[in-house]
Amino acid sequence: MRDATSITIGVSACLLGEHVRYDGGHKHDHYISDTLGAYFNFVAVCPEVGCGLSTPREAMRLEGDPSAPRLMTRQTRVDLTEQMLAFCAKKVRELAKMDLCGFIFKKDSPSSGLFRVKVYNNGQALKVGSGLFAAAMVRNFPLLPMEEEGRLNDPDIRENFIERIFSYYRWKTFLAAAPGIGRLVEFHTSHKLLLMAHSPQIYRELGTLVGHGSEIKAEELQQRYEKLFMKGLALHSTVKKNTNVLQHIMGYFKQQLSHGEKAELLEVIGQYHDHLVPLVVPLTLLRHYISKYDQQYLKGQVYLAPHPAQLMLRNHV
Repeated sequence: MRDATSITIGVSACLLGEHVRYDGGHKHDHYISDTLGAYFNFVAVCPEVGCGLSTPREAMRLEGDPSAPRLMTRQTRVDLTEQMLAFCAKKVRELAKMDLCGFIFKKDSPSSGLFRVKVYNNGQALKVGSGLFAAAMVRNFPLLPMEEEGRLNDPDIRENFIERIFSYYRWKTFLAAAPGIGRLVEFHTSHKLLLMAHSPQIYRELGTLVGHGSEIKAEELQQRYEKLFMKGLALHSTVKKNTNVLQHIMGYFKQQLSHGEKAELLEVIGQYHDHLVPLVVPLTLLRHYISKYDQQYLKGQVYLAPHPAQLMLRNHV
């Protein structure tokens, strides 16, 4: 696999500290720039500056039909919709060449907000829209992991989003090697437990797809696998699903563990199930046994380390 720092994600420029907001300011997010910046390369995008507007500039908002809103200046009532859409069309073509593995948007922005952006109609503001650029990204890159910076404060959303970025990167790295059906079987096998922690049903669907892979043209097979793979990972893992996976892993050692070791492991898994300890605790103990008993199959499971431990994504209760 390529070095992790070759993972490229898009980020709203103001979140990186660039003075591009309508008031000439920024919304620097140090978690993004400092913590995630150690693992990702950033492509900064400000649609409003990108489409030719000055900084500072008059504030804007979305108006009209939430499914096709207009971008209007608040005071002078200038319609900037076509200017912004022209930028969006050009920018998505540029970004398609950059091998992005994710995108972090600025919440509430009429250009970059991904969820619940205000759309004004007859004097009322409903949080039902998406910024014009964010909507264009979703249309053009439906499988790309995308989030807003505000939602990354939620540990479950943050873990899921970053896990999907690394998973998408592994998939893109896999495709770059021009793999055959045998390599796809290996990829699927290594992601078994990770997929089970997100969606056992989609894991089974992917297994059926791979099982009939020799009957499907390679390009179609890869496209169908990618779509299901990313769909499954978009479903959040839960304590219940993780507990099932932990117990599944424990089953590989039932002949080797002593009575005391089994009792200890069951107790730790139970504590995780009861929200008393984070996921990293039972995983640390299981990794100890995987190494001790040289369990080669489990050593190859991405689930054990789907992202750098330094990000501490599995350390929350």
